[in-house]
Amino acid sequence: MNDQQRLRYSRHILLDEIGIAGQERLLHSRALILGLGGLGSPAALYLAASGVGRLMLCDHDTVDFSNLQRQIIHRTAAVGQPKTASAQATLHEINPEVECVPLTERADEARLARLVAEVDVVLDCCDNFATRYAVNRVCRAQRTPLVSGAAVRMQGLVAVFDFRADDAPCYHCVFPEDSEAETLHCATSGVFAPLVGMIGAMQAGEALKLLAGVAHGLCGQLLSVDARDMRFARSALRRDPDCPVCGASRSQK
Repeated sequence: MNDQQRLRYSRHILLDEIGIAGQERLLHSRALILGLGGLGSPAALYLAASGVGRLMLCDHDTVDFSNLQRQIIHRTAAVGQPKTASAQATLHEINPEVECVPLTERADEARLARLVAEVDVVLDCCDNFATRYAVNRVCRAQRTPLVSGAAVRMQGLVAVFDFRADDAPCYHCVFPEDSEAETLHCATSGVFAPLVGMIGAMQAGEALKLLAGVAHGLCGQLLSVDARDMRFARSALRRDPDCPVCGASRSQK
């Protein structure tokens, strides 16, 4: 770490939980962010500002005028541009030392497997269940930590699945793929702008702690947020022994 980096990251270095060693780990870490919308925007901003060495930015969409209410990484001049290019430009202004890799695509499971193999942590900031289930399967198979977030209307949640632990539950344990849970979208249901900022920032915080080697955090936990009443609820997650992704019956096959 050079003198300029020591100054840039001095407030991290002062923390007993991070220090020089933890910041060095961040500088050499790699993260994959799936989705550069309301959640991915603050997550990417904080990871870049914190000095995570390589950020892989995956999103197939372009910036729409309606995105600007909450997707704070994008500027009005970027409307019509790929979100990956818009995000890369903003992140470069914040921290030009961070390598940002734009991936303008909708990654299927096979592609996700190749991308996850290149990183140390994955942030699921997408808005569709198909991708969430696919990245959960891939991260579980490759034992790569997954930080999942979601937000719609006035409710949000964050969960951390640290697949480096043999007994870690997975996303499917909490939200089974064959469940009849209602799927809500911001485009039709609306979303409170500061809520996605809160959730995305918490995703960044959990990812940074995983990368820097900070203990505790939300590993194996689900944090629910009700922005209307500012209520937070935290619950422990349990591995489903019959889960087709991580259950005991599957591991014995």
